[in-house]
Amino acid sequence: MKTFRSPNGTWWGVRVQSPSHSSALVLFMHPDGATSRRDRYAWLNASTAEASDPTARLKPDAVLASLDEPAIARLFRRSMPVDTRRPSYIVS
Repeated sequence: MKTFRSPNGTWWGVRVQSPSHSSALVLFMHPDGATSRRDRYAWLNASTAEASDPTARLKPDAVLASLDEPAIARLFRRSMPVDTRRPSYIVS
């Protein structure tokens, strides 16, 4: 796992999971480990040789190792919350 510091100063854990031959899920884990409510995710589309072979699979450790700080920052900017439930104090 890598760490990433967001613009507001929060340190996020970065993990790669659910790899396919051409994409993988990049998970940003909030430091408050009590809940996953604040976790975020983004999809990474690979442009490697494996991406054109549907029988191949990306290796999560290799994908994570290939991500430098600017790439992680770009993914974080496009990331979405894992949990989209609205707080109970907001009435529809």
